[in-house]
Amino acid sequence: MKTPAYKRVLLKLSGESLAGKQGHGINTATIKQIAQDVAAAHNAGVQIGLVIGGGNIYRGVAASAEGMDRASADYMGMLATCINALALQDALEKENIPVRVQTAIEMAEIAEPYIRRRAIRHLEKNRLVIFGAGTGNPFFTTDTAASLRAMEINAEVIMKATKVDGIYDKDPVKHSDAVKFDKISYIEVLNRGLQVMDSTAISMCMDNKLPIITFNLTEPGNILRAVMGEHIGTLVH
Repeated sequence: MKTPAYKRVLLKLSGESLAGKQGHGINTATIKQIAQDVAAAHNAGVQIGLVIGGGNIYRGVAASAEGMDRASADYMGMLATCINALALQDALEKENIPVRVQTAIEMAEIAEPYIRRRAIRHLEKNRLVIFGAGTGNPFFTTDTAASLRAMEINAEVIMKATKVDGIYDKDPVKHSDAVKFDKISYIEVLNRGLQVMDSTAISMCMDNKLPIITFNLTEPGNILRAVMGEHIGTLVH
């Protein structure tokens, strides 16, 4: 088997990806498929840190738009990411992958607190680490958390798995003439206002020269293809 292109990656999954076609909550068939895909990449010898959103359960931004205090809404969203992290941990363990969940908000009974050096040690021991509760701070998205954790664990790339097969100049769902980029620069993403990750996350990656690969999660085997260095999706560099 050929050698993976990356030794250590940070995989970012949206909470919605766990919901499948039902659109909310956690779909057991979907989470099993995702776990199998992640397990295939892990078994290829790649060290994987994983950040997951909570949009399938609760969206802080949406609640604050309806009048809820933004900080309270964001903390609720962070707890939603922890529910997803535990679900994903269970699914991955069923695929015989050793997993540790670390959370930015302490909840000792169900997960370890986030400690950078411990997270790196887990990765070195070939354990997969899921980072829950975002950065632990309101007003920051899980995209920003993914960028931050990627820097902290010295990941070589962020892999953002979405429902779309890359980055387009406009929404491909609404516009049939949307053009897909194979490669694009950080600054162009920011200037065009493309909804890859939020601007804080993109800026952090740009400052630290951390590439982002965005690709379609719903196609089985894509995570393995991405870590093997196949040209799928869009590279932001």
